[in-house]
Amino acid sequence: MSENTWDTMQEMVSFTPVRSQISVQTQSNAVSSEAELEQIIRFLAPDRRGKLRRAFARQRIRFLLILLHINGRMYTIGKRTLDLTISLFLLPVLLPFMALVALAIRLDSSGPVIFRQPRVGKWGKEFTCYKFRSMYTDAEARKAQLIAENEADEIVFKIRQDPRVTRVGRIIRKTSIDELPQVFNVIRGEMSLVGPRPPVPSEVVQYSFDHHRRLDAVPGMTGLQQISGRSELPFQRWVELDVTYIDHQSLREDVRILLKTIPTVISGKGAY
Repeated sequence: MSENTWDTMQEMVSFTPVRSQISVQTQSNAVSSEAELEQIIRFLAPDRRGKLRRAFARQRIRFLLILLHINGRMYTIGKRTLDLTISLFLLPVLLPFMALVALAIRLDSSGPVIFRQPRVGKWGKEFTCYKFRSMYTDAEARKAQLIAENEADEIVFKIRQDPRVTRVGRIIRKTSIDELPQVFNVIRGEMSLVGPRPPVPSEVVQYSFDHHRRLDAVPGMTGLQQISGRSELPFQRWVELDVTYIDHQSLREDVRILLKTIPTVISGKGAY
């Protein structure tokens, strides 16, 4: 080996960061032989195959990200199309029935037929949610007096025999008829037919970090929670079911949930 080559090798060792696999003694002491030095240089030399593998991996990641974006976009368009198609198809049938429900509410108790309430949608965006009024008009004012009787988790407020519920309200809540006006929220794009139920702002402020995962999707009129026990489930189970739905969203799953909602609503199990 020539003297110039030897000097060049020494310079490379002195200025090139040495991997952790090389002992501290090797870094601090002079190299004892040309063979050992050549071995170190080969270890530090760039690997062309490694560069190609890394370049291929980067291209593959880009392709997968583009594919995920396309799939997500197609699902969003398909879901919106499904929402509008079913909602607009059912609306002419629902309107006469909803008029009868409105008349029954009006005759049963004083107050507006439609209850408007702020709810929290996807990524924390608030919107006005529509429901048939099932409680007396002073329900919110009386809520503070009933906190001690809450039968659900601390975040959610539920009472089986809630004294604030009207006579007609008990029927429409048991059969989920009170949720029918939310079809207009679906048409407006604020809700979907299938998704996590939209919480009220006072519940969201009590959420832990994990609970916010249920806000990663457009809220729905029905969902996994509705077909899996409804109000009988603890709130943590609600979150688990909502996250499961969000992580496995598909049009096939939406259709499956819609079909299973029909017998669930008819049975009235878990609703109060």
